[in-house]
Amino acid sequence: MKEGLRPGVTRTNTVIVDRKRSIDFMGEEGRVYSTPNLVRDIEVACRELLLDYCDANEDSVGTEVCIKHLAPMLIDMKVEITATVTAVDGRRVSFEISAGDDMEQICSGMHARFVTDVGKTIGRLKKKSATLLESGRGSGQAQTHGA
Repeated sequence: MKEGLRPGVTRTNTVIVDRKRSIDFMGEEGRVYSTPNLVRDIEVACRELLLDYCDANEDSVGTEVCIKHLAPMLIDMKVEITATVTAVDGRRVSFEISAGDDMEQICSGMHARFVTDVGKTIGRLKKKSATLLESGRGSGQAQTHGA
């Protein structure tokens, strides 16, 4: 990791809540920003902040999330998600999270990420996949998702 990552470093991402980020189980009139998509957008904001401090072979993975989803956001509303570094402990970085629209705060909480060496992580995933394949418990294809 590069120098300079410390408590107080902040990043704000702006997201427009579109249909794919909304719930659908309350019908069209009940479409609002879903909590899983809010969490994903929080992870993206924190990851993008960290990428400014990562070396070329590094990225980060989420390790912890705790949020309060305080208010709804309608489709086409703009949300600002602010991530502020609260602690750097080696490769573990913790963030305070807040999100809101121009009317109210919609989220508060924390998120933690771990900075990884991408090559080493892929190597561990391949080893785990091979072990699963040998044991007959898996397809042998490691799949990764997320921010």
